[in-house]
Amino acid sequence: MCLSLICFLCGCTTKDDRVTIQFASWGSKSEIDILKPVLRDFETDNPDIKIDFMHIPQNYFQKIHLLFASNTPPDVIFINNLYLPVYANAGVLEPVENKVVIDEYDKNILKSLSWKDTLYAVPRDVSNLVIFYNKDLFDKYHVPYPQKEWAFEDFLKTAEQLTHDGNFGISFEEDSLFFLPYLMSEGGGILSDDLSNIIIDTPQTQKGLRFYSDLRKKYHVAPLAEESASATMAQLFLQGKLGMHLSGRWLVPKYREEAEFRWDVARFPNGDAGSIVPLDSSGWAVSKNSKHKEEAFRLVNYLSSKTVIEKFTQSGLIVPARRDVQNSKYFLDGKTPEDAEVFIETIKTSKPTPVNINYKEILDKYSAMFERIFN
Repeated sequence: MCLSLICFLCGCTTKDDRVTIQFASWGSKSEIDILKPVLRDFETDNPDIKIDFMHIPQNYFQKIHLLFASNTPPDVIFINNLYLPVYANAGVLEPVENKVVIDEYDKNILKSLSWKDTLYAVPRDVSNLVIFYNKDLFDKYHVPYPQKEWAFEDFLKTAEQLTHDGNFGISFEEDSLFFLPYLMSEGGGILSDDLSNIIIDTPQTQKGLRFYSDLRKKYHVAPLAEESASATMAQLFLQGKLGMHLSGRWLVPKYREEAEFRWDVARFPNGDAGSIVPLDSSGWAVSKNSKHKEEAFRLVNYLSSKTVIEKFTQSGLIVPARRDVQNSKYFLDGKTPEDAEVFIETIKTSKPTPVNINYKEILDKYSAMFERIFN
């Protein structure tokens, strides 16, 4: 009689000798629906490893921080460039160089997940910002589509031509992610590139802030807070009330499914310093205190492989960090947006957001000032 049948009849249990790797990630339902089969495939290919998947859909970094504080961090952590410096500086992440293959990544993408010239996470995707635009509104008001190279003056003129009948030319959001392109493209920002100085008071930053706030307050080509009310900019765009929307690749699946008009994407316009938007990225890091680092890095290498990144890319959700997937049919698939190459071209002129360990506190300190300027 076989052992499994004996155990079934006798009620005995068999010992699971697999190494358990705890893996934490945020993610929407569509993202998790892609990830779970990937993790099952990994377990099939690596029968000595079991994945304990910890999905944290809300307050992700607060919970990760508590896990590190209690000395119970996950072995593998999905992380982004805005929070990585806090953990890397605290010495709780394992450097990943020489343990993963990084030939398919541009230097500025790797830089975004580095701290003090050391790489601490393997990139999955890049988050940069582009101008989504409603082709039907452009055609209705006889406005030329955005050119590949256009300046702030052209951008403003376009927004003015689209502002009619209760519609607005451009979106307006008060989160720093969405006004940083205006600052960076004028040569300013929040922190200096060497992270040593706050540069909010520089003429370049002030010029960018003034132009952005004027879109709403002086030119009225962007909605005031009370005019958008509880609607998000994505909702206004889908309602046909915005000619242009500054946002990222994460909206592509939603717009493909819900937009009842023709739309495409264009590069952010040029300020005095060019067209510069924040280059943010997310990827996988390994805990310094993991008891199973070899298995943890096996998982990271699997998740960052070309085959797995293609699966994430097919959804339209991400701009893949790997060059070989950026240039594949999985990203340039011919679906809307037709000009998907804009996301790739934007990487070349993007800049990793300068972030230090106090970045969140700096933003909090100046939040009241930004609110006054914008309102």
